[in-house]
Amino acid sequence: MTRGSLASRHLERRTGAVGLLLALGALALTPLGGGGDLRGQTPRVTIEPDTTEIHVGDPLMLRLSLEHPADLTVRWPDSLSLDPFEPLALEVGPSETSADAARTTAVLHVTAFELGELEIPSFNIELTDAADVTTTVSTDPVVIGVTTIGLDEGGDIRDVKGPREIARNWLLLWPWLLLAAALAGLGYWWGRRRRRSPDRADSRPPVPSRPPHEIALEALDRLGASPLLERGEIKPYHIEVSRIIRTYLEGRYRIWALEMITPDVISSLGHAGVDPGIRTAFERFLDACDLVKFAKWRPDDAACRSILADARTLVERTKFVPPPPAAESEETPTEATATDASETDGSGATADDRTGAAVP
Repeated sequence: MTRGSLASRHLERRTGAVGLLLALGALALTPLGGGGDLRGQTPRVTIEPDTTEIHVGDPLMLRLSLEHPADLTVRWPDSLSLDPFEPLALEVGPSETSADAARTTAVLHVTAFELGELEIPSFNIELTDAADVTTTVSTDPVVIGVTTIGLDEGGDIRDVKGPREIARNWLLLWPWLLLAAALAGLGYWWGRRRRRSPDRADSRPPVPSRPPHEIALEALDRLGASPLLERGEIKPYHIEVSRIIRTYLEGRYRIWALEMITPDVISSLGHAGVDPGIRTAFERFLDACDLVKFAKWRPDDAACRSILADARTLVERTKFVPPPPAAESEETPTEATATDASETDGSGATADDRTGAAVP
């Protein structure tokens, strides 16, 4: 056999081996909707930006697609560190499930305030099975070009406009000044009238039909069993636990807690004779809820469950417990009545306050 025929047969063998490897790679990369079976395979995630170049400060949308076995549950991260990019929002989409495989999608919105070829770093996504065993998959880094807002074609810097001149004729301003003074006087009069209004100043929230602590504890149990935390809805979770405690305060201490800001709630508790230590505990709890509601703070899962436990502790600590029947004594009826009226329930409320807070 000649040297040329040997070389030809060796080349045919190598070509066949390469073709077999390409065919196996094509089978391994078959997508979920195309008949691929992920049973026994490791999860995989893809990330696709809607564009590869943005202006500084513009939002960028990243589409995430996670293919995994159907018995695994995706746990999206509560917070991400994507420096030099800043995450804006994570929108979790619906899942497509077949017999043994599933595809879960999400859209991540980010932005950047630096210029140049910037890289969105890789981040991890966790998956858990029924035995709470965690599997982690990582995204690929993505390079995005961030440019400044374009200049005009000439490239010239335009001059700064000068300040506008104020009208020199002061007589034209007098009508406006008089109108402003009239509006200020009307606002002052209306505020004084509202403060003197007897139907609001002396009113209290209605007495609940059941003990306030029972209503609050049942609402907290329902919140703990809700899927808000599993869906990553941290802000609605804290809004609801704050609403439950404020509703409890309205029924327990008869203050308009749902309509007040946190400092006013604490001040009203002080006027109701609540112990300073208890007021401080309620203040810390409501401040923690306000950070999530108004300051966009996103605590982790453990902190979210801890705030629910703190709410239960506050209710159990301050719930109204009827006093035991008074023992027979040699006191006269007048003296016994005076003694009962001066007792408190430990939170600074008198017997009259306890009557208003308890269920009739």
